[in-house]
Amino acid sequence: MSLVIDFNDETNELTEQELNTIENLLHFAAKKESIEDGSELSVTFVTNDRIQEINREYRDKDKATDVISFAMEELGEGEIPLSGVDMPRILGDIIISLAKAKEQAEDYGHSFIRELGFLSVHGFLHLLGYDHEIEEDEQKMFGRQKDILDEFGLKR
Repeated sequence: MSLVIDFNDETNELTEQELNTIENLLHFAAKKESIEDGSELSVTFVTNDRIQEINREYRDKDKATDVISFAMEELGEGEIPLSGVDMPRILGDIIISLAKAKEQAEDYGHSFIRELGFLSVHGFLHLLGYDHEIEEDEQKMFGRQKDILDEFGLKR
């Protein structure tokens, strides 16, 4: 399975090795979730100020957060699905605050790359329709995240 991933590091802080790890992790997660070859997503790494702007504009929450996902397959009111014969599946966008990732890695006592991996998989699963609004869904989503991260080798 292979994804088409558009990475954008607005902070210019990530190393090539860190980006490669996240890319490999997302390909691994896509394989575990049986995602079609050629499916597309974007991952953007931003500052706390930028993610706060996005959170305020799109979620009416005026605070920085760690990750935000915009699933293309979730239709809003009045929207119609895009479809076509040779169109790739477009999963959506994941936006991650690197400052929050660093802060949370320290708080949780694990590596930065493990936290970045956690946030990437968390955002990816949201694109696939996983959620954690109710306890049953939270257990399912967080269990799946843990399984993917552990199998990939990013254990706590």
